[in-house]
Amino acid sequence: MMRTVFEKPDAIALVAEVFRECGYEGASMSTITARTRLSKGSLYHFFPGGKEQMAAEVLAHIDAWFAREIFVPLETADPQTAIAQMWTAVDQYFRSGKRICLIGAFALDETRDRFASPVRTYFERWIKALEGALKRDGIPAGLAKQLAEDAVAGIQGALVLARASADETVFERSLAGLRMRLSSPKR
Repeated sequence: MMRTVFEKPDAIALVAEVFRECGYEGASMSTITARTRLSKGSLYHFFPGGKEQMAAEVLAHIDAWFAREIFVPLETADPQTAIAQMWTAVDQYFRSGKRICLIGAFALDETRDRFASPVRTYFERWIKALEGALKRDGIPAGLAKQLAEDAVAGIQGALVLARASADETVFERSLAGLRMRLSSPKR
């Protein structure tokens, strides 16, 4: 039986999980309806532009969450507090390595060119926000940039490795190591 969804954010969350499981190319409309248990009518009501609009809105939803929970705090709050909050939010969002980064997945598959701008913006903003927080905390500019790039790359790599090895402790250990590296880079 098809499920009724009364709010668009509910549909966005359901479609996002289908894209996480199947990828953009593997998520046909029939797969999306089957896995979300939403009728095609409901999906087209929320997303008249079809699957491409679904993906664009899922990416925008993810970006809004990261902006609120990670980017803005890194850009505006006390650097040490914001960086600590980033580690907690990343761990919770990716469910300790059990959930892939959909934006990272879009960067790697055939959708890379189709959604290049939001994917690039997401990673650039994260790196720049973390770099800025590190600089405000007294880290020299060159080192802050390198640490920020290493941290974001390390998070993404740990997600891939945890998923590939079916061992989420890889993600937990990687986050702990990255957190330690960023907490004492001046020493």
